[in-house]
Amino acid sequence: MTDNKFHDEACEIETHPWPPFIPPHAKVLIMGTFPPGKHRWSMDFYYPNRTNDFWKVCGLIFYGSKDALLNSDGRSYNLPEIKIMLTDKGIALNDTGRRIKRLKGNASDKYLEIVEPVDLHALLERMPECRDVATTGEKAAAVVAQITATPVPAMGACVPGPDGLRIWRMPSTSRAFPMSVEKKAEFYRALFLHI
Repeated sequence: MTDNKFHDEACEIETHPWPPFIPPHAKVLIMGTFPPGKHRWSMDFYYPNRTNDFWKVCGLIFYGSKDALLNSDGRSYNLPEIKIMLTDKGIALNDTGRRIKRLKGNASDKYLEIVEPVDLHALLERMPECRDVATTGEKAAAVVAQITATPVPAMGACVPGPDGLRIWRMPSTSRAFPMSVEKKAEFYRALFLHI
């Protein structure tokens, strides 16, 4: 039996653990690929891994500090404050993978097989004011490109999508992506200013 066949047969199919977060008047939908394993969660919500830079990027942009959305213990995030911020700014969250397999048992996008992508069209129907979809990384960008039949944008850029949609590709907020939190925040700040 080959290694790949073993992984294919042994890999459990996981279904996304959370519903989409859609605030009233959502203007932008930000999409990653899929959450890490539950043992890496510091909260029961999107970008739960304490080492992921997403909430640090948001802290820098909207509060002036990368630690602004951390709880006082410094190990978990302030979920009520995060939801207030997302609602205030009109930021919706969901991931591109509805059902996946982890081919190497970790959170790396490189070894993530999308078994069933999200129904992006149905999701956007729930957000009539949303004209922008932004992906956090290369794999999520490729999934959205496939769903919308558009090219994958360059990092920090957008391409026109169906029905007047703009599709953006932002840098990955994974700690494994070799870019400082501050530099990542510059890309995301430009996105929010454009919107």
